[in-house]
Formats: sequence, structure tokens, C-alpha cells
Amino acid sequence: MSKLLEQSPYASRDDAVFLREMNELVAHHRHHCPPYATFTSPTAAERVEDLPFVHVGLFKRATLRSNTGPGTGGRTVLSSATSGQTSRVFIDDASAALQARSSQAILADFIGGGRRPLLVLDSAASLRRRGEFSARILAAMSLKPFASEVFFLLSDAGDPASFSTIQLECALNQGGDLLVYGFSWMLWLAWARRELPQALRDEVARRRICFVHSGGWKKLEAASVDRAVFDSTLLAGAGTGSLVLDYYGLVEQMGVVFPVCDQGARHVPRWADVLVRDSWSLAALETGVGQLQLLNTVSWGAPCHSVLTEDLGRLLPGRCACSRSGPRFELLGRVPQAELRGCANV
Repeated sequence: MSKLLEQSPYASRDDAVFLREMNELVAHHRHHCPPYATFTSPTAAERVEDLPFVHVGLFKRATLRSNTGPGTGGRTVLSSATSGQTSRVFIDDASAALQARSSQAILADFIGGGRRPLLVLDSAASLRRRGEFSARILAAMSLKPFASEVFFLLSDAGDPASFSTIQLECALNQGGDLLVYGFSWMLWLAWARRELPQALRDEVARRRICFVHSGGWKKLEAASVDRAVFDSTLLAGAGTGSLVLDYYGLVEQMGVVFPVCDQGARHVPRWADVLVRDSWSLAALETGVGQLQLLNTVSWGAPCHSVLTEDLGRLLPGRCACSRSGPRFELLGRVPQAELRGCANV
């Protein structure tokens, strides 16, 4: 569906192709999602900043699904939030395939494409909900293409004390490098702060580990854990060449994630875009801080292709020293009094 997916994520982009594909998505969702049609225009946008968007909060208050008839399959993804309000986002099978290609391409650019044991700081029971999946477990499963085998390290998804050293030993017995995923706060509590038996600690310290995390950063800030402390603590117990990869993403934008490069910038793949809008006028900003609008060409099951978030950020000028092309931005926090979310790294 998206021609932009046919090249590497950070190759230069034909902006006219991106705008055309986004206008096609708007027309698709207007035709198949009647509520969406009530607040959008049938006129094609001439600029990316003129494309209509859905405020992220609407996914908690309304069912937005683009019905294209029987046989499309699909699943519902649930966000997590401290207030109990939950976004419910429908993903059809075609979009799921595109989103899997998208996340795999983006992550491979940062962590490489090799397979290694994947250790997930979650519970296997999280996979057993029929038809509905949490954003957290789907984030973990986005790493499955890089896994030789998957090990769930918690018996209780919400309890870092339920960590299984037996599962860790099984993963270590596979040999070689390790890939470890967890929500930021769970990775800190269940792994970084865990006192392992000396023999296990020594074995872990010999392995090159790629730690991947997202979500829950506010809980760490409340505990006075900043990014430098977080990264250095994880790397202190791991082998030479280990790395920590932090990415930002939303359940309302499944398949598109924004990892931080070694220059501290978040990069936008060629099949996505990020705009910054003034919180009062909603005008698109080239400079300064505003609300992030996330756009992508891989969301067909629900109108999640253009979402105005409650996250604050700013665009970064120029080309990044890491050599990736395309837009890049800095994530700065939340709109004041906005709900804390469990599926975004803010």
C-alpha cells in the first residue's frame, strides 16, 4: 500500500509521494469511518500541515474504526493510563502487516538484524487475552523478528519482584548476545536494581546486551533517575559493546517508533512525519515548542494516520551527525495537566 516502505527508513523521501499517500488515507477513512467523515473535509490537502488530524483523547471516548467489510480480521490494542481511561485502537490484518514491516525496519537500523535470545520484562499471560492486546506486549513482540527465542522474565506483569532467574538462566544457556525489552520503569526496577546471584551476575557481565525500552519515564523522574543514570546503571552490569535504545511511540500510532540516536535526536522514518503545533492557535511551527502531531502511511484499520498528541516537543534543524536523513525532533514532556500515559516515553 505504501511505496515509501520499499526503501530504508532514513533514505531521502519524495514529499509529494508522502502527501499523496496521506490524502489517499484521508479519503479511505472518510469513506469507511462515518464519525471521521463528520469532522474532515473531502478536499485533498495541498500541504502536509493542512492534513486533518484526530486528537489523541478521542480514541478514549469514541470507537473509530474503518470498516472495509468481512474477512479483514484484526485486533484491538489497549493503551495503559494512570486514570483508568484507555484508548482502544483497531488494527486490521493488512495494517498489522505494514506496521510490522515498519517497526522491524526502524529498529533494525539501530540494533542490527541478527537474531539473539529476547528477554521480555513482562508475563507470558499477557499474550493470552483473545482479540485484545496491551500496548506493552505488542511493543515487546515488535522485537520478535530479532529473536532466536523469547523468554518472559516475570510471572506477574505488574510486579518486578516476580522476576524469574530460571528464565534468565535458560536464556543465558543459549549463548551469545542478548536482547532485553521492558517498559522503562520496569526495566529499571526488575533488571537494573536487581541483586542477582554472583554467578549469574558474572555471566550477564560477559554478554553484549541490547536494552530496548519505552514508556513509563515519569515514574523514573519521580524517583530522581535521569537518562544518564538509567543508561550507565544498565551498561555497568553488561558486557563490552552493550547499548541502551530508548524509543517513543503511541498505541494510536502502532508500527512507527522514534528511537534516540547517539546524538540525542529522535528520527522520523520516510513513511511518517512529525509536525509541531502551537497549543493555542494550532499553527504549525518551524521553531519553538508545541504539541506533536504524528503522521504515518501505514494505518488503514482506523484513522490513526494523523494524530495530535498531548506530548510537547520541538523540531531540530539541519542534518544529524549520525547521517540519518529526514526530520528529527526532541521530546520535551507533556502538556500541563494532561493525563499520564503508560505507552509513551514521557
